[in-house]
Amino acid sequence: MSSSLTDESTSSHALRDARGTPVLLAERLCKQVKSGERALTILKDLSLSVAQGESVAILGKSGAGKSTLLGLLAGLDTPSDGELSLFGHSLSQLDEDGRAALRAGRVGFVFQNFQLLPTLSALENVLLPLELSTHAGETQTAQRWLGRVGLEERVGHLPKQLSGGEQQRVAIARAFVTDPELVFADEPTGNLDPDTGAQVIDLLFTLNREAHTTLILVTHDHALARRCDRCLRLEGGQLVPFEPAQAAQGGGDE
Repeated sequence: MSSSLTDESTSSHALRDARGTPVLLAERLCKQVKSGERALTILKDLSLSVAQGESVAILGKSGAGKSTLLGLLAGLDTPSDGELSLFGHSLSQLDEDGRAALRAGRVGFVFQNFQLLPTLSALENVLLPLELSTHAGETQTAQRWLGRVGLEERVGHLPKQLSGGEQQRVAIARAFVTDPELVFADEPTGNLDPDTGAQVIDLLFTLNREAHTTLILVTHDHALARRCDRCLRLEGGQLVPFEPAQAAQGGGDE
Protein backbone atom coordinates (compact mmCIF):
# COMPACT_ATOMS: atom_id res chain seq x y z
CA MET A 1 0.00 0.00 0.00
CA SER A 2 1.51 3.32 -1.07
CA SER A 3 1.40 5.99 1.56
CA SER A 4 3.00 9.32 2.41
CA LEU A 5 3.58 11.16 5.65
CA THR A 6 3.01 14.81 6.43
CA ASP A 7 5.92 17.14 7.14
CA GLU A 8 4.82 17.18 10.77
CA SER A 9 4.97 13.42 11.17
CA THR A 10 8.36 13.06 9.46
CA SER A 11 10.08 15.85 11.38
CA SER A 12 12.35 14.46 14.09
CA HIS A 13 11.52 17.28 16.45
CA ALA A 14 8.03 18.55 15.53
CA LEU A 15 6.35 16.33 18.08
CA ARG A 16 7.80 14.07 20.74
CA ASP A 17 5.68 11.20 22.03
CA ALA A 18 4.24 11.88 25.47
CA ARG A 19 6.00 10.12 28.31
CA GLY A 20 4.51 6.67 28.70
CA THR A 21 3.19 6.45 25.14
CA PRO A 22 4.97 3.56 23.39
CA VAL A 23 7.60 4.66 20.91
CA LEU A 24 7.36 1.15 19.51
CA LEU A 25 4.51 -1.34 19.84
CA ALA A 26 4.58 -4.85 18.41
CA GLU A 27 1.56 -7.14 18.72
CA ARG A 28 1.51 -10.84 17.80
CA LEU A 29 4.36 -10.53 15.31
CA CYS A 30 5.11 -13.61 13.24
CA LYS A 31 7.86 -14.17 10.72
CA GLN A 32 8.15 -17.18 8.45
CA VAL A 33 10.67 -17.80 5.69
CA LYS A 34 10.90 -20.49 3.04
CA SER A 35 13.33 -23.31 3.77
CA GLY A 36 13.26 -25.66 0.84
CA GLU A 37 9.73 -26.96 0.51
CA ARG A 38 8.59 -25.91 3.97
CA ALA A 39 8.11 -22.72 5.93
CA LEU A 40 10.46 -22.01 8.82
CA THR A 41 8.94 -20.04 11.70
CA ILE A 42 11.47 -17.60 13.20
CA LEU A 43 9.12 -15.44 15.30
CA LYS A 44 5.71 -16.46 16.62
CA ASP A 45 3.07 -14.29 18.35
CA LEU A 46 5.74 -11.93 19.64
CA SER A 47 4.67 -8.77 21.46
CA LEU A 48 6.72 -5.83 22.75
CA SER A 49 6.05 -2.33 24.01
CA VAL A 50 8.90 0.18 24.45
CA ALA A 51 8.40 3.53 26.18
CA GLN A 52 10.16 6.77 25.33
CA GLY A 53 13.60 6.98 26.93
CA GLU A 54 13.70 3.28 27.84
CA SER A 55 16.70 1.08 27.07
CA VAL A 56 15.86 -2.53 26.23
CA ALA A 57 18.32 -5.37 25.68
CA ILE A 58 17.32 -8.39 23.60
CA LEU A 59 19.45 -11.48 24.18
CA GLY A 60 19.38 -14.90 22.62
CA LYS A 61 21.52 -17.64 21.20
CA SER A 62 22.99 -17.40 17.71
CA GLY A 63 20.26 -18.22 15.21
CA ALA A 64 17.43 -17.34 17.58
CA GLY A 65 16.27 -14.56 15.27
CA LYS A 66 17.55 -11.45 17.08
CA SER A 67 18.69 -9.62 13.96
CA THR A 68 15.51 -10.66 12.14
CA LEU A 69 13.47 -9.17 14.97
CA LEU A 70 15.48 -5.95 14.93
CA GLY A 71 14.90 -5.58 11.19
CA LEU A 72 11.15 -5.97 11.71
CA LEU A 73 11.02 -3.52 14.62
CA ALA A 74 12.88 -0.93 12.56
CA GLY A 75 10.62 -1.38 9.56
CA LEU A 76 13.49 -2.65 7.40
CA ASP A 77 11.55 -5.89 6.84
CA THR A 78 7.88 -6.81 7.03
CA PRO A 79 6.31 -9.47 9.28
CA SER A 80 4.35 -12.42 7.97
CA ASP A 81 1.57 -11.51 10.40
CA GLY A 82 0.88 -9.21 13.32
CA GLU A 83 0.84 -5.45 13.88
CA LEU A 84 3.72 -3.05 14.44
CA SER A 85 3.61 0.68 15.10
CA LEU A 86 6.47 3.16 15.31
CA PHE A 87 5.88 6.63 16.79
CA GLY A 88 2.16 5.86 16.67
CA HIS A 89 2.15 4.99 12.95
CA SER A 90 1.12 1.52 11.79
CA LEU A 91 3.94 0.23 9.60
CA SER A 92 1.54 -2.07 7.76
CA GLN A 93 -0.13 1.04 6.37
CA LEU A 94 3.14 2.31 4.87
CA ASP A 95 5.09 1.16 1.84
CA GLU A 96 8.90 1.00 1.86
CA ASP A 97 9.26 4.69 1.01
CA GLY A 98 6.75 5.62 3.72
CA ARG A 99 8.63 3.61 6.33
CA ALA A 100 11.90 5.25 5.29
CA ALA A 101 10.27 8.68 5.57
CA LEU A 102 9.03 7.84 9.06
CA ARG A 103 12.53 6.80 10.18
CA ALA A 104 14.32 9.79 8.63
CA GLY A 105 15.83 11.93 11.36
CA ARG A 106 14.01 10.00 14.09
CA VAL A 107 15.79 6.62 14.06
CA GLY A 108 19.52 5.86 14.25
CA PHE A 109 21.34 2.57 13.68
CA VAL A 110 24.57 1.05 15.00
CA PHE A 111 25.61 -2.24 13.38
CA GLN A 112 28.14 -4.93 14.23
CA ASN A 113 29.99 -4.46 10.93
CA PHE A 114 29.81 -0.63 11.09
CA GLN A 115 28.27 -0.27 7.58
CA LEU A 116 30.27 2.81 6.66
CA LEU A 117 30.50 3.66 2.96
CA PRO A 118 34.13 2.87 2.04
CA THR A 119 34.56 5.69 -0.48
CA LEU A 120 33.35 8.40 1.92
CA SER A 121 35.37 10.07 4.65
CA ALA A 122 34.39 9.88 8.31
CA LEU A 123 32.79 13.33 7.98
CA GLU A 124 30.88 12.38 4.83
CA ASN A 125 29.58 9.18 6.46
CA VAL A 126 28.24 11.16 9.42
CA LEU A 127 26.68 13.72 7.08
CA LEU A 128 24.58 11.09 5.29
CA PRO A 129 21.60 11.05 7.71
CA LEU A 130 21.54 14.86 7.72
CA GLU A 131 21.33 14.94 3.95
CA LEU A 132 18.49 12.40 4.01
CA SER A 133 16.49 14.37 6.59
CA THR A 134 15.62 18.01 7.07
CA HIS A 135 19.15 18.89 8.21
CA ALA A 136 20.82 18.78 4.78
CA GLY A 137 24.35 20.14 4.56
CA GLU A 138 24.96 20.76 8.25
CA THR A 139 28.69 20.08 8.10
CA GLN A 140 29.32 21.78 11.43
CA THR A 141 26.85 19.45 13.15
CA ALA A 142 28.64 16.39 11.74
CA GLN A 143 32.02 17.81 12.76
CA ARG A 144 30.75 18.47 16.27
CA TRP A 145 29.55 14.90 16.65
CA LEU A 146 32.85 13.50 15.42
CA GLY A 147 34.46 15.65 18.10
CA ARG A 148 32.11 14.23 20.72
CA VAL A 149 33.23 10.70 19.87
CA GLY A 150 36.90 11.74 19.95
CA LEU A 151 37.59 11.79 16.21
CA GLU A 152 37.97 15.50 15.51
CA GLU A 153 41.41 14.77 14.00
CA ARG A 154 40.09 11.99 11.75
CA VAL A 155 37.31 13.74 9.83
CA GLY A 156 39.01 13.31 6.45
CA HIS A 157 40.00 9.68 6.86
CA LEU A 158 38.37 6.87 4.91
CA PRO A 159 37.04 3.85 6.86
CA LYS A 160 40.01 1.70 5.74
CA GLN A 161 42.31 4.22 7.42
CA LEU A 162 40.50 3.83 10.76
CA SER A 163 40.70 1.07 13.37
CA GLY A 164 37.62 -1.01 14.15
CA GLY A 165 36.94 1.01 17.28
CA GLU A 166 37.27 4.28 15.35
CA GLN A 167 34.91 3.01 12.66
CA GLN A 168 32.31 2.14 15.30
CA ARG A 169 32.73 5.62 16.81
CA VAL A 170 31.98 7.09 13.39
CA ALA A 171 28.92 4.85 13.22
CA ILE A 172 27.76 6.04 16.65
CA ALA A 173 28.22 9.68 15.61
CA ARG A 174 26.18 8.94 12.48
CA ALA A 175 23.44 7.32 14.57
CA PHE A 176 23.11 10.31 16.91
CA VAL A 177 23.79 13.19 14.51
CA THR A 178 20.08 13.90 13.84
CA ASP A 179 19.22 13.80 17.56
CA PRO A 180 17.03 10.71 17.00
CA GLU A 181 14.24 9.55 19.27
CA LEU A 182 15.13 5.88 18.86
CA VAL A 183 18.42 4.05 18.27
CA PHE A 184 18.73 0.40 17.25
CA ALA A 185 22.07 -1.28 18.00
CA ASP A 186 22.80 -4.77 16.63
CA GLU A 187 25.77 -6.43 18.40
CA PRO A 188 27.68 -3.11 18.45
CA THR A 189 30.81 -4.68 19.99
CA GLY A 190 30.72 -7.92 18.00
CA ASN A 191 33.74 -7.06 15.84
CA LEU A 192 35.77 -5.34 18.55
CA ASP A 193 38.26 -6.60 21.12
CA PRO A 194 37.03 -6.48 24.76
CA ASP A 195 38.85 -3.28 25.74
CA THR A 196 37.78 -1.37 22.63
CA GLY A 197 34.26 -2.75 22.96
CA ALA A 198 34.01 -1.53 26.54
CA GLN A 199 35.06 1.98 25.47
CA VAL A 200 32.54 2.01 22.63
CA ILE A 201 29.73 0.87 24.91
CA ASP A 202 30.57 3.49 27.52
CA LEU A 203 30.33 6.08 24.75
CA LEU A 204 27.04 4.68 23.44
CA PHE A 205 25.36 4.71 26.85
CA THR A 206 26.73 8.16 27.72
CA LEU A 207 25.34 9.69 24.53
CA ASN A 208 22.08 7.79 24.93
CA ARG A 209 21.65 9.05 28.50
CA GLU A 210 22.50 12.65 27.61
CA ALA A 211 20.06 12.69 24.68
CA HIS A 212 17.28 10.77 26.52
CA THR A 213 17.09 8.50 23.50
CA THR A 214 15.15 5.24 23.42
CA LEU A 215 17.59 2.36 22.86
CA ILE A 216 16.87 -1.16 21.62
CA LEU A 217 20.02 -3.24 21.83
CA VAL A 218 20.54 -6.73 20.44
CA THR A 219 23.43 -8.53 22.08
CA HIS A 220 24.71 -11.89 23.30
CA ASP A 221 26.71 -10.16 26.05
CA HIS A 222 25.15 -10.41 29.53
CA ALA A 223 27.39 -7.70 30.99
CA LEU A 224 26.30 -5.30 28.28
CA ALA A 225 22.62 -6.23 28.64
CA ARG A 226 22.68 -5.51 32.37
CA ARG A 227 23.31 -1.84 31.61
CA CYS A 228 19.85 -1.54 30.04
CA ASP A 229 16.63 -0.75 31.92
CA ARG A 230 15.03 -4.01 30.84
CA CYS A 231 16.32 -7.31 29.49
CA LEU A 232 14.40 -9.77 27.34
CA ARG A 233 15.45 -13.09 25.88
CA LEU A 234 14.32 -14.41 22.50
CA GLU A 235 13.35 -18.05 22.92
CA GLY A 236 11.21 -20.16 20.64
CA GLY A 237 10.30 -17.12 18.59
CA GLN A 238 8.97 -15.14 21.56
CA LEU A 239 10.35 -12.61 24.04
CA VAL A 240 10.46 -13.51 27.72
CA PRO A 241 11.72 -11.47 30.70
CA PHE A 242 15.29 -12.34 31.53
CA GLU A 243 17.82 -11.50 34.24
CA PRO A 244 21.33 -11.69 32.72
CA ALA A 245 23.91 -13.53 34.77
CA GLN A 246 26.78 -11.66 36.35
CA ALA A 247 29.53 -12.05 33.80
CA ALA A 248 32.68 -10.45 32.58
CA GLN A 249 32.54 -8.28 29.48
CA GLY A 250 32.11 -10.57 26.49
CA GLY A 251 30.38 -13.36 28.39
CA GLY A 252 26.95 -14.54 27.37
CA ASP A 253 25.10 -16.47 24.69
CA GLU A 254 26.97 -17.92 21.78
